Amino acid sequence: MVSKSLVSVVDDDESVRESLPDLLREFGFAVQAFSSAEEFLASDWMDRTDCLVLDVVMPGMTGPGLQQELKRRRRSIPIVFMTAHENEAIRSRALADGAVDCLSKPFSQTALLDALNMALQAT
Repeated sequence: MVSKSLVSVVDDDESVRESLPDLLREFGFAVQAFSSAEEFLASDWMDRTDCLVLDVVMPGMTGPGLQQELKRRRRSIPIVFMTAHENEAIRSRALADGAVDCLSKPFSQTALLDALNMALQAT
């Protein structure tokens, strides 16, 4: 049996948590969705996640905050950030800290798939 790569989606926007996993499943990925960075960190899915699709701006711990927490815990999970708040400083910092990409919402299916493929090749 071939195992599908697990992509975890972390976004406080319920509509994103409902629609994005459907698209990712169409691409052939296994998916788990979380409403916050804290929920992801507390889950059993963190150790099984092959790639993280992560919102930048969320209440509580932000996407970049989660990125730093994963580094602190020595967890190397490729991250594709997504944001509705286009900010070159945030994008540059996320990429400098090791993110694979930072997509501005709305992004194309092709851009997302390209970023995920790049992230999964890096593992």
